[in-house]
Amino acid sequence: MILLADSVEMDATEVFQNIENLKNVNPGVIQNYLKGLVPDIVAFLIQLAVAALVYLIGVQVIRLLRRFLRSWLTRREADLGVKQFLDTLTKYICYFILIMMILSVFGVATTSAIALLGSAGLTIGLALQGSLSNFAGGVLILLLKPFKVGDYIIEDSGKNEGIVHEISVFYTKLRTADNKIIVIPNGTLANTSLTNATESEKRRVDIYVGVSYQADLKKTKKILYDLALEEPERLVNEAVDVFVSDLEDSSVKIGIRIWTPTDKYWEVKWRLTEEVKLALDKNGIEIPFPQLDVKIK
Repeated sequence: MILLADSVEMDATEVFQNIENLKNVNPGVIQNYLKGLVPDIVAFLIQLAVAALVYLIGVQVIRLLRRFLRSWLTRREADLGVKQFLDTLTKYICYFILIMMILSVFGVATTSAIALLGSAGLTIGLALQGSLSNFAGGVLILLLKPFKVGDYIIEDSGKNEGIVHEISVFYTKLRTADNKIIVIPNGTLANTSLTNATESEKRRVDIYVGVSYQADLKKTKKILYDLALEEPERLVNEAVDVFVSDLEDSSVKIGIRIWTPTDKYWEVKWRLTEEVKLALDKNGIEIPFPQLDVKIK
């Protein structure tokens, strides 16, 4: 108990001594310290204001530059995909330059930052090798032009298909028939096979129908041939083919081929398929379907 009382008494003595020391501190020291901070704070606020001004001006300059680039490419009648790609690339480059300018306002040596970025290039390249592959794929797509914005393509590996909506720096966007957006890396499109369904101005419509073995083939072919000739969107300078394709287990498979403008393909295919069914029903020609006879003893 005596030791505890002595310890409490010593702690109280130290506290009182610290309070006396604070009273003896010269207030001018604190004032001088605060006054010394004022120039630094003012300088930082000035840098912050200049950086904000540089950012606002830089954003406007970038917008004007991108607008000029888009109008120039439009006058040169460049593809929409080329305009989208170069516009996005210009935006990235300009914003990188703007960030370097803002860093220089705060006193950061941009040469040192660029040198550091260059020394770390290998590590960054390994980390972003997928993105770099997609960038290279985008460049190849624009140079080789396997497709352009507005084409209907089918990616054979993933079976993704749709109308090309946008070709950006790293990805290509497809719009499906039910208005969904599919995003595919450019590297994938550049390194795999794909089908461009709208590259040509015309496209062949193939329709197959099975008829009964008891049907008159010559009469059936004549009905289908006349029906194909009556198609309003058919290209009249292209041949019409009606032929026996296969002899299947329960039907004779007959094919119809006509040519139509590419943008009318689905309209013609759907209409002609319906007309084939109605014409065969009207003439009493059976379209067989699988049937199972069960005999019970």
